[in-house]
Amino acid sequence: MLKYLIVLTFLWSCNFSSGSAPAKTALNSSVPEVQDTLIPPEYDAGHQLIRVERTETEWKARLNKLEYNVLREEGTERAFTGDLWNNHEQGIYICKGCGLPLFSSASKFNSGTGWPSYWQPIKPEYVTENKDTRYGMVRIEVECARCGGHLGHVFDDGPKPTGLRYCINSVSLDFVPGASDAN
Repeated sequence: MLKYLIVLTFLWSCNFSSGSAPAKTALNSSVPEVQDTLIPPEYDAGHQLIRVERTETEWKARLNKLEYNVLREEGTERAFTGDLWNNHEQGIYICKGCGLPLFSSASKFNSGTGWPSYWQPIKPEYVTENKDTRYGMVRIEVECARCGGHLGHVFDDGPKPTGLRYCINSVSLDFVPGASDAN
């Protein structure tokens, strides 16, 4: 009987430590005010997206170490390790730093790279693109247009209709299941 209880306890603990907790908790834990909420963009009188400005101290308090490294220091997560690269649910992917709706599951595809990939953002003005020449390569970096957070890179080897592959770090995003990109 004791062996049976030990085995059941072990199996039960493995189940909870293997990442089987509800996805909402794991995906949205570091940005409490955006849980289950898309924060719509605000525009100034000149129809420009109003930027979110925070100090480095505020960013460090808001983001965990990996999120800070990727979003604020242009780092990257290892391939096939992020929470969202293999997510197949319907919904919206929002910026981890500010909640701006960036990508829809309707444009997500399996690129085989180990990072979430999309063939287009929800709106082109929600992302900014910059030339990145680090590491002896020429790439196009993608940032959130509202908070300036580093998201990943865009490449021209994606599927139709755009031919683009927005290769984005999972850690730069939160996922809102069932949300629509009608904004």
